[in-house]
This record gives sequence, structure tokens and C-alpha cells, in this order.
Amino acid sequence: MFRVKAVMLDLDGTLINSAPEIASAINLMLADLNRPALPAKQVERYIGEGAAVLIKRCLNSQLDVSRLNDEPDAALFAQAEKLFFAHYANNVTDSKPYDGVIEGLQALRDKGLKLACVTNKPEKFTLPLLQKSGLAEFFEMVVSGDSLPKKKPDPIQLQHICAKLDVHTFEAMLVGDSETDITAAHAAGCFIVTVPYGYNQGRPIDESTVDAMIEDLTELVSQDLITVLL
Repeated sequence: MFRVKAVMLDLDGTLINSAPEIASAINLMLADLNRPALPAKQVERYIGEGAAVLIKRCLNSQLDVSRLNDEPDAALFAQAEKLFFAHYANNVTDSKPYDGVIEGLQALRDKGLKLACVTNKPEKFTLPLLQKSGLAEFFEMVVSGDSLPKKKPDPIQLQHICAKLDVHTFEAMLVGDSETDITAAHAAGCFIVTVPYGYNQGRPIDESTVDAMIEDLTELVSQDLITVLL
């Protein structure tokens, strides 16, 4: 059982299945640039470290895998980013929560836990998505990828949330879906619990690196994995 005061939750791949809409926007961007479309599953493997990394990897997708993170031409990247943001703004709110998310958030809130959403997604996409999906009401705080100078895997977002909620980092848990979340939680000193269905660049989560794995969010309460630290 984890005794905590606050639970922080990743957005894409943990609360919301956003990959279909992201892949659609990416392929519209690529079409505008006269580049071939990418399979949705390939785009999904590039999700998790923010929009800039996603776009860079998609632009470099025809290169050797070791060069996915190479810096593309600056002018091309700027054009691609503008195109992607324009297309994604049109469908971002179409994404839906995973099964068990709303029930799980309700159960956590009913236990008296402080809840926060922490994501690498830009705020201009995060807030409308949370509102449209009905998840915004559950969170005392939302920290997006551009809210602070750095984002996950840097621990600054988690540390900022804990400070604002007046809890120690060791009194908080992060629920995520990727190595990015695991690295951030370890660096911040938080508990880390992961779901198996999200976006971890096509790799399974290494169970030895996390405190627990859950099938969906409701298990935190239904399996008595969490209690409120008074």
C-alpha cells in the first residue's frame, strides 16, 4: 500500500488515447510538406517527449533509426511545427479517455487525495482536451509542457506541483505510461506507478523500474494500493 497525499497523472497514453488524432494531424502536416504519410503506429512510437520531439522524429522518419533525433533544417522544422499545430488544433478535443479513467479519478478524489495533471503536451492543447473530455474538474493543478522551463523527464514539473500542493515529493505518486515518466519520478523522489497500454516508444515497461503496474486507474482504489497520508 502506498501512503500519499497527492497523485499526479500523465495525460497522453495514461488518461487519454490521443494517438489517433496526433497521427492524423502529423500526416496532414507531412502531406502539406509533400512527404509520405506514416503509419499511425509509427507516429505513436514517437509520442511522449513533447511536440517538438514528435515533429522532429516524424521529419527524420526516413533516416536511419539512430538519427531520429537529429536536428532537421531549422526553416523546415518551423514550417512543420506551424502546420502540425494548425491541424492538431482542429482535432485535439476528439480524443477520448481510456476505460476506467473517469471512475478511477472519481475514486481517488473521493478518498481525499490531491490530484494534478502533468504532461509534456503544450498548454493550448492540454486545457481544451481536459475540458472537452470531462477530466478538468478532477484536477487542482495542471502543468503542461510549456508551463515551466523544462519538462519530463526533468523532475521540475513534479517538484513544482508538490510545492504548490504543499506536499513532499516522497508523499506523492506519479501515474504514467512511459520511460519519460519513470525517469522524472525517480529524479523527483516520487512513487511511480505505470499502466501497460500507453506510449512507451513501442517497448514494454520494465517492471523492475516501477513501484507498481496497474491495468487501469480504478485498480489504485479497488486493489487497496493507495491510502491517504494524514
